[in-house]
Amino acid sequence: MVSIRTAAFLALLGAFTAASLPARADQMSGMDMKARYSDAHVYTGSPNLPLTVSLVVAGGGPAKFDTTKLVGALAGPLAPAEVKSLTAKFGADNVTSFITVFDFVIADALKIAGEKKVALPDAPSVDPKDGKALSAALYTAGVTPAGRYDVEYMLDNLVSHGIHTQVMDDIDAKYGAPADANYHVVLTQAMTDLKAAYKL
Repeated sequence: MVSIRTAAFLALLGAFTAASLPARADQMSGMDMKARYSDAHVYTGSPNLPLTVSLVVAGGGPAKFDTTKLVGALAGPLAPAEVKSLTAKFGADNVTSFITVFDFVIADALKIAGEKKVALPDAPSVDPKDGKALSAALYTAGVTPAGRYDVEYMLDNLVSHGIHTQVMDDIDAKYGAPADANYHVVLTQAMTDLKAAYKL
């Protein structure tokens, strides 16, 4: 028998697949579309759902996703130092906002997933307990064709451009655009720090 948690997780990933089409008519030509918070082109290909599974499981799973757990899984023993570094750079309030918004991103995606029913991968592509391997895969997912890392390109790659845009709009509505921008900036720094720490 499939548990409620498993069913919710499958629905979440189904939403990512079903939302792989752009959300608006003006988003149909991905070659000219730019990210909301950078000048990078958006990723409009199919989402990397097995990698998304890895990320969500590393954060505790869909029912108990916790951003602090995800950071711990990615950074391992370096996690306390990373949180201290982020706090020194952005301030405690902005780090707290980042955690709150990241938790909301997963919860919001689960809400969206309730409206979708799509066949999904059964397993993660990267061991959720292998922080270095998962960090490397996530960072690689954010490297644009131009060869530089962009957090929005990574998020598009993980959940599709359509659902990423929808979730950003929902963040704006609930927490405000500055919190949305802060989420992307802090996540960019965290991923950059992981790259440096692991010498990726």
